[in-house]
Amino acid sequence: MKLSELLPKQKAIIKSIGDIGELKNRLMELGVLCGEPIQVVRIAPLGDPIEIRIGDEHLALRNEDAQKIEVEAISQLRKRERKGLS
Repeated sequence: MKLSELLPKQKAIIKSIGDIGELKNRLMELGVLCGEPIQVVRIAPLGDPIEIRIGDEHLALRNEDAQKIEVEAISQLRKRERKGLS
């Protein structure tokens, strides 16, 4: 699932960061790394940008960039763990 598909207050784990050019390095410096938990705080009224929280940091991302970040919702991870598929 893409980061742009998460709803406000929904949490996920970052699986991969696609090709977002120079922004990728900047995001990695700010802690946007594979395996890190991320949460959508809120989405602007027109859907762009979205505010995310990683650790204590709050960042705003364009929807276009959020579509290139692959995540797995924590609720999905828990379901897989319960079924023994982790």
